[in-house]
Amino acid sequence: MSDPLAQFRAVFFDESAEAIDAIERNLLDVDDASEMDSETINDIFRSAHSLKGGSATFGMGSLTDFTHVMETLLDKVRAGQLSLSQDILDCLFSSLDVLRNLVAHYQFDDEINQSSMQEVKAELERLLVPGATSAGTSEITSESVEVASSSGSEWLIEFAPDPAIMMTGNDPLRYIDELTEFGEIDVTCQTSAIPPFEELEPTHIYCTWKINLKSEKPLTEEELKDVFLWIEDEAEFKFTPLSSASSAEAETPVEISEPVATAPEPAAVAPAVTAAPAEAAPAPASGGDKSAAKAKRGSQSIRVDLEKIDSLINLLGELVITQSMLSIYGDEEKYPQFERLSEGLSQLERHTRDLQEGVMRIRMLPIDFCFSRFPRMVRDLAKKLNKSIAVEIIGEHTEVDKTVIEELNDPLVHLVRNSVDHGLEDRETRLANGKSETGTVTLKAFHQVGNIIIEISDDGAGLNTERIKAKAIEKGVIKANANLTEQAIHELIFAPGFSTADAVTDLSGRGVGMDVVKRNIRSLGGTIDVRSIANEGTTFTIRLPLTLAILDGQLLKVGEETYIIPMLSIIESIQLKQADINKVGKRDVSFKWRGNFIPILNLAEMFDCPVDQDKLIESGLVVVVESDNKHCGILVSELNNHQQVVVKSLEANYAKIEGLSGATILGDGSVALIIDVGALISRVRMH
Repeated sequence: MSDPLAQFRAVFFDESAEAIDAIERNLLDVDDASEMDSETINDIFRSAHSLKGGSATFGMGSLTDFTHVMETLLDKVRAGQLSLSQDILDCLFSSLDVLRNLVAHYQFDDEINQSSMQEVKAELERLLVPGATSAGTSEITSESVEVASSSGSEWLIEFAPDPAIMMTGNDPLRYIDELTEFGEIDVTCQTSAIPPFEELEPTHIYCTWKINLKSEKPLTEEELKDVFLWIEDEAEFKFTPLSSASSAEAETPVEISEPVATAPEPAAVAPAVTAAPAEAAPAPASGGDKSAAKAKRGSQSIRVDLEKIDSLINLLGELVITQSMLSIYGDEEKYPQFERLSEGLSQLERHTRDLQEGVMRIRMLPIDFCFSRFPRMVRDLAKKLNKSIAVEIIGEHTEVDKTVIEELNDPLVHLVRNSVDHGLEDRETRLANGKSETGTVTLKAFHQVGNIIIEISDDGAGLNTERIKAKAIEKGVIKANANLTEQAIHELIFAPGFSTADAVTDLSGRGVGMDVVKRNIRSLGGTIDVRSIANEGTTFTIRLPLTLAILDGQLLKVGEETYIIPMLSIIESIQLKQADINKVGKRDVSFKWRGNFIPILNLAEMFDCPVDQDKLIESGLVVVVESDNKHCGILVSELNNHQQVVVKSLEANYAKIEGLSGATILGDGSVALIIDVGALISRVRMH
């Protein structure tokens, strides 16, 4: 039997990840500012409270218990009973790692790291006790003493949930029970607006509650509202202060209306759409954070399964192919009788391109999804290495295909860790070299001619050319008498197993990083380059296609066969004379290009194309391509136009073929194969 709450859990897990990321971003802001900001602390508290409420709803006990302790600490900080300290910040950062582990446990059945969870939980509980930490790290402020000494408070809370609230997986009694954390409660249940028997819904409730809450400490309306934060859109509330202590900060209560008896449409409670409800009352003038939260809820979004988007993109690809097939009738010289058809086809092409761009934007995500993890990572590494490092992010709103972002995570982690560990010096060395004691790692993203460019740079010592060359000779990567340019020596860091580290640590030194980075970038159809200046820093530049589903390609013919080469890989096309080609026997081997000899590749021989070899060689038409700073000339019969093509997987539809990365269907219905330039160059250099 399927789990009726499965879809609700899926939404909870998505929102949990967002809540944890939001807490981390806010903590980093606090960490950088070195001071407590009430709005930021309130945001952190609300995220933790939402996480706790959702986990309790789904019976995730370990997650609920841990988040409760974390929430209690945050509550004391925002109430002024504890001052924010470095110990508290460090503990909250550690708590995030525990939260991610616990969410993964309930989502993917990962094992809970019990020792880490208990250790961090014990530290949270220790920090809850004023004076338990070292002097100056966590103390009671004069404001908190005043709060502690003031009288308690009493509130009347009127709670009217939507009749269909149980259908969203929420139990109203659980929220009432949560109020006991503040003090004693006296609850009265009332029934009203009960429909006729034949209209009763067995899954609905027709109750409202009046709760009298007495607390030993002063409570604000905002604190009480936070209890019901998880269901604020599925119920109506009225908070009335009954004591002077609470009325001092109370706001004008919102009139409560009777709940409607009719059930909402099923779509109204479907969690797949995250949309903002209309606010029942204006935000109070004094609540700046409330206004900010309201503005955020005003932006609407929708969660769509990636499978549905992929299906839509496949259908769009078929539309592009159909449009391409029909476009041949738009040639007025060949088909003068189809003048009106030509106009219609022009409009179809324009609308197809607009639709294509619109659908592709659905898959696009800001690269901040990738970049946002690095400030926290760099902070932890810098602390471990006793370095002072700042992170600068530029172009975080640059959009990239979701698939590309997912594949980028690991390569970028390697590059950033290398910058922190190898690139940036410690404080003393930087000061001795006339630099500021704080190093900077910069992550930059921008679009350029249909590609996404990502730069990871640091202002550290730069690459040590002599040391890299010595290590490369020692490991047999190059010969001792090799005459290489400085740039070529820098490129050696991408060689498999290459490392200049003297000792293996948990950060680096095993030589399994940079070659993997290059291989992963190549698998995405991209390239990576390195530039370095001694004592100024190093920059890694990654160039990638915006999306993996559509390719800008150059169509070419070898005999009667049509192939496509990605435009990103093409340097130029040239006409060679026979005298320029070096031969070994009857085979064309290489030719001179820009002062260097590069290999020449005959696609007709490689793929056994039916073609007149003599005519092919006489034509001398060569396309010069590049991959990983290695070049090759591809001998072709003719060049056609270049166009965007929809990439189809060969492996999924036929079989994996060496030297080909995919296929596409052209306008005339024929299949064109897409060349894997990197694989071809590797193959020709091995023979």
